[in-house]
Amino acid sequence: MIISRTPLRISFIGGGTDLPAFYRREPGMVVSTAIDKYIYITVNKKFDHWIRASYSVTEMVESVDEVRHDLIRESLRLLALDGGIEITSISDIPSQGTGLGSSSTYTVGLLNALHAYRGEYADEHRLAGEACQIELDRCRKPIGKQDQYIAAFGGLKSIQFNPDETVYVDPIICRSATIRRLEESLLLLYTGRTRSADTILRQQTRLTAIDRGTEARARKLSELARDLRRALCENRSDVVGELMHNAWETKKHMAPGITTEEIDSWYDRARAQGAIGGKILGAGGGGFLLLYAPLVHHQQIIRALPELRRVPFHFEPQGSKIIYIEEPSPQPRTHGLEADTAPMQAHSISAEAVSAVLEGAGAA
Repeated sequence: MIISRTPLRISFIGGGTDLPAFYRREPGMVVSTAIDKYIYITVNKKFDHWIRASYSVTEMVESVDEVRHDLIRESLRLLALDGGIEITSISDIPSQGTGLGSSSTYTVGLLNALHAYRGEYADEHRLAGEACQIELDRCRKPIGKQDQYIAAFGGLKSIQFNPDETVYVDPIICRSATIRRLEESLLLLYTGRTRSADTILRQQTRLTAIDRGTEARARKLSELARDLRRALCENRSDVVGELMHNAWETKKHMAPGITTEEIDSWYDRARAQGAIGGKILGAGGGGFLLLYAPLVHHQQIIRALPELRRVPFHFEPQGSKIIYIEEPSPQPRTHGLEADTAPMQAHSISAEAVSAVLEGAGAA
């Protein structure tokens, strides 16, 4: 059995500039961080030739072509795995429509587990690149590249997307006190509204390609992401809120559906109680509201938004990793004959994670 653990993410500024409609003309830039909320994938050898895939439903099929879950099907095809395998998953956070990059997190974690199942190591660039290939090229999803890269690499990163399809992933280098101030100034609030990002992203892609105003807004978002990277590297965390506010005021005009009257009301109420900036995570329309506010104002913001649920979190320095491998140990000999069965030897075991995965397999 193999178990991978892959972090979800929050994106501060730059979402949309990772879409091909923009970065193929000029480089895009996103500043994101992985957080300590995860998707776990288990991969296990099945005793027969069937494929079992368990997520919100359970599939039991004889061939890869019959698998309905497109990310699982294309991952198995890419790695030439054709049967005798079972795949399950669980998530710390609702895995659809919340704006935390769950689809790409799932894909990166699945690929990591499948590579380990094949007995091979896949580094961060390979995992992110293959996840982009599956989601953008094979499944034709109207998404960008930021989620795959932050899921694979983890940490607080600036990510640049280049016209030649290369991607530069760089850590934000600053004092640890700057990271602590940034982390403690953030509020993550669940709106209870989930949505499909595809419609919004298709509209944003179309408008970025044909409308100069939308293209100019995307360019401004890329510039604000660079400003944020520079500010953090100079340990000026006090300007983060205002940069996020400027970016949100720009982002919400990129396509219909990014914001709603309800979202605008939540954001305005939060600002009235001391929040400096913020945004709806992901494509927009629902999911999580991220706010930047001095810690002293957090409780009054929470009281002003009783319909939203606070989700505590911390930054996660690591990307996708294999947390459990169970493999055969050398077979003991009995009276000179091979034993019929081999005991299993476990490596890199996290007992809590293994227990959670095995008990909740199929819940995501």
